[in-house]
Amino acid sequence: MSETNKAILKMANAAVTAGDNEGFLSFCTDDTVWTFVGDKTLRGKEAVRQWMTETYTKPPRFMVSNLIAEDDFVTALGSITMKDEDGRDAHYSYCDVWRFRDGKMAELTAFVIKSTVQGGD
Repeated sequence: MSETNKAILKMANAAVTAGDNEGFLSFCTDDTVWTFVGDKTLRGKEAVRQWMTETYTKPPRFMVSNLIAEDDFVTALGSITMKDEDGRDAHYSYCDVWRFRDGKMAELTAFVIKSTVQGGD
């Protein structure tokens, strides 16, 4: 199961970097919950869709340095570069903990820290 979940996450991430938000969302449950620790929580696929539309004005570039899977969880550690509100590249380090349910991404707990190190190329 954990290897299958890792493969699903890799396919979902490939959709995001290709600018295919709907393709990404097809891997999420309708009631998906995304928690950005210290910031906000998005509830449901429509909330995530709206956030992606606002945040990913240009497809993000990211590099996953480690994928760790156990049971229904996959943890991705890496870096991401995306446009900030001024249209400039902003660089972040992240740790995403995904919980899967029935082969789909049901929950995300994301730890995201702005960094000066460039990554995701």
